[in-house]
Amino acid sequence: MPIRETNAEPDPRAIALGALGWAVSDGTRADRLLATTGLDPADLRARAGEPAVLAAVLGFIEAHEPDLLACADALGIEPAVLVRARMRLESE
Repeated sequence: MPIRETNAEPDPRAIALGALGWAVSDGTRADRLLATTGLDPADLRARAGEPAVLAAVLGFIEAHEPDLLACADALGIEPAVLVRARMRLESE
């Protein structure tokens, strides 16, 4: 009988898209995200599925611990899952 992985890591793109939604749900935080990444709203919308952009969003959240903790809590995951998702996206 094959062994099935029961603790599979969530899809990093799904995690990052959830984090992006969380980040832009607050106007001040959304402005900070745009200023930090250098993206404008239209560019962010157009490129939201790109691994590099998703990794940048997660890096933005990761760089400010209160955001990292709040985002993880809002998504119902451990903060380390966000960090691992960023690392996986950066390697794509």
